[in-house]
Amino acid sequence: MTAASTSASTPPQVQALYAHGTEHTSPGGQYSFRVLGPCCRLFDREELPWPCCRIAWRSKEPSWRRVGRRFVADLAARRCPSYAVELLQPGSRPTVTVLTLFSLRLSGPLQEWWYSKQPTSFEPENVSPPPLDP
Repeated sequence: MTAASTSASTPPQVQALYAHGTEHTSPGGQYSFRVLGPCCRLFDREELPWPCCRIAWRSKEPSWRRVGRRFVADLAARRCPSYAVELLQPGSRPTVTVLTLFSLRLSGPLQEWWYSKQPTSFEPENVSPPPLDP
């Protein structure tokens, strides 16, 4: 295996957030987007079809007997940064949407801040990740 193929299979790690208002080009170059802010992609458990109502499925249970939170972190997007963005497509009006950059991976500390289950992560002043150690 060559060094080029090894680095090509490992996505680059994100060490810092995109700043609010900055413009970036999409990974494929088809459009550009303006960052509104980081966000957490959530999975709505109410969208699960009956009888598969629980993530840890044990039996056929109706929706009114679901256990746990309705919204949980989307496992597919958990290791990648997601942003609320405004798509800037040539010839059309800007569109606000959520964009997950699957071609990038969050560093360990940044992933812990983004999708933390710790009680301190629910505090209102926790609006940005901790500074990186030099």
